[in-house]
Amino acid sequence: MNAKKNVTIFLTVFFLLIWGSSIGIAPIAAASASPAASAVPADGDGETAADSLHLHATDSAGVTLHDLVVTGSTQQSTIAGQELSGKELDRLSALNVADAVRYFSGAQIKDYGGVGGVKTVDVRSMGSNHLGVFYDGIALGNAQNGQIDLGRYSLDNVEQISLFNGQKSELFSTAKDLSSAGALYIRTRRPRFDDGKPYNLHVGMRGGSFGLLNPSLRLEYKFSQSLAATFSAEYTHADGRYRFRYRRVYPDGSTAWDTTAIRENGDVEALRLEAALFGRITDGSYMVKGYFYDSQRGIPGAIVNNVWKNSQRQWDRNLFLQGNLRRNLGERDEIMVNFKYARDYLHYLNPDTTLMYTDNEFWQTEVYASVANMLEILPDWRANVAVDYQYNTLSSTLAGFADPTRHTLMAALSSSYTIGGLSAQGSVMSTSVFDRSWSPRRGDAPRTLYKRQRTAFTAGLFLNWQPLPHYAGLHLRGFCKRTFRMPTFNDLYYTDMGNATLDPEYATQYDLGVSQRMEFTSTIWRYLELRLDGYHNRITDKIIAVPKGNSQYRWMMMNIGKVRIWGLDFNAEAMIEPLAGLEIGGKLAYTYQRAMDYSDPSDCLDAAGTYKGQIAYIPEHSGAFTAFANWRRWELNYSFIYVGERWHNSSNIPSNYEQPWYTHDMTLAYTLPLRRCSLRFMAELNNIFDQQYEVILNYPMPGRNWRLGVTLEI
Repeated sequence: MNAKKNVTIFLTVFFLLIWGSSIGIAPIAAASASPAASAVPADGDGETAADSLHLHATDSAGVTLHDLVVTGSTQQSTIAGQELSGKELDRLSALNVADAVRYFSGAQIKDYGGVGGVKTVDVRSMGSNHLGVFYDGIALGNAQNGQIDLGRYSLDNVEQISLFNGQKSELFSTAKDLSSAGALYIRTRRPRFDDGKPYNLHVGMRGGSFGLLNPSLRLEYKFSQSLAATFSAEYTHADGRYRFRYRRVYPDGSTAWDTTAIRENGDVEALRLEAALFGRITDGSYMVKGYFYDSQRGIPGAIVNNVWKNSQRQWDRNLFLQGNLRRNLGERDEIMVNFKYARDYLHYLNPDTTLMYTDNEFWQTEVYASVANMLEILPDWRANVAVDYQYNTLSSTLAGFADPTRHTLMAALSSSYTIGGLSAQGSVMSTSVFDRSWSPRRGDAPRTLYKRQRTAFTAGLFLNWQPLPHYAGLHLRGFCKRTFRMPTFNDLYYTDMGNATLDPEYATQYDLGVSQRMEFTSTIWRYLELRLDGYHNRITDKIIAVPKGNSQYRWMMMNIGKVRIWGLDFNAEAMIEPLAGLEIGGKLAYTYQRAMDYSDPSDCLDAAGTYKGQIAYIPEHSGAFTAFANWRRWELNYSFIYVGERWHNSSNIPSNYEQPWYTHDMTLAYTLPLRRCSLRFMAELNNIFDQQYEVILNYPMPGRNWRLGVTLEI
């Protein structure tokens, strides 16, 4: 199906949903609420469905009569998370979700450079496949390789990003929420209407270095007191050409080479369309969202063997439709239903015949459904039962492809209990996976169908204690959790590389932490928050790729990896108001990690082996600092990111050493209020000191660059 047909289907379904909902929703009596009650919760638990839909009714004079606020059930937070939302996101020098996640402690971004480069996240050295990424409460999937490219998700339509180690603190959740070692929640903007306005319009334009052109549009419309819709569109174009200095030094300190060049074949052209409905029904709420993404990009490749330009190209087309329904069945009983249908297309072309000509296409299909039911047994005791089903298929033009399908059934029982200052949340979960694949085709011989089944049981326990009952600012917390992740389709079935006998990776997490928050009213200080967490993670049956024979172009997957991780996360946040109207604040995130390879005790590190070596690309020390100053209509923002020394191989020898790197970014913004609208002008200067660095070996990152932007809000 081509891009034009996909766009047509996307828009047709969306407008049919609007029409059907507008004639089928009964009016709901609005409950009165104060402006404070309309604020988005700041605990970072992550709302689902229409949890933050705000609809306001006015009389003919424009006076607010009442508010209709849909909110999820409130619970005492047992699990602490990190969050960026609202103005915090606007202040960052960030173009996409990956750029923003860099400011969380414990998170490491693998960035292959440029506007269109692949960007994945690794939290606490668990590996990116152990992190669940959720978009408006429903997981993003990639059964082919398990990698979610966060660079595709723009911040233009995002109002909150939350990162949780273990799982999110909201008890009322799906089984999928409990299945990962960590969770990243991306929440798109919810419609809010003030002063009797039936619509909001946001139009933006950004441009800058590397040929960046990035127009965007967002429209919010209120059909009635119980139904609203949003539509968002964005186009990104960049040529990806940036100057870089490429320098290598021998172990004795002498220079191997030192040259300057232009990064080639890093162009990207992408279109994103999103539409959503937010509505109310009797005793409940619902949300339906459609998403379409179409892109083509060059893959600049690694700079090796004196090759400075590559010709690989990639085309992606992603389409999904998802929804959420929540309804109260009684005073103590609530049900939630989620669904999703996704269809992904990938086309990879490598026309370089000196290596291996490749022209492959892949199609993925995913169907997901979930039902969860939460019951309040006692005022301080709640329980939740969730059952999820997921169906995945992968087909390809690759010769002899296995055409795998996977059925996954997850069932989870979780419960939370509060007594005095102690809150506890626990869960047990069963996951059953059924795979079907075909043997490679050889001539006219019939293909053999293989069937495999795996079942795993996992559990987690989370505790949060307020030792001083009359002082709510101090919290002690801890958790332990056991999870596993199935091998991806590429791990198992990729032609001439997959290993169908692979076992799942298992991960065990332990965490102890303390947090302190102080709020002030009589000084220039507004608040101060400190958090410290120590953790230990253990991964067994780690899936790794090893050379097959003597060829570096033939690989196979094996279960030989064991990783032991010890770490420390520290976060601090503060804000002061030294003068009336002047706000100054900042955030600090620091991470210390020892993530060591325990796979083979006979592979001694002293003899250039890997045993007890720091695993690839994990620094011992890393951190980020952001600061802002707001005065009247002006905003000044500064950010600093530091990544310490690393090795690009678990063999920590001088030839594998990677130098530390850091960047300084600054943003200046001015908001001009007009009669019925406002204009916001923004100027960014990134990597101010033009540092030349690499996140991944042989993938140089951009030096100093700039962006200018203007947005109109009506």
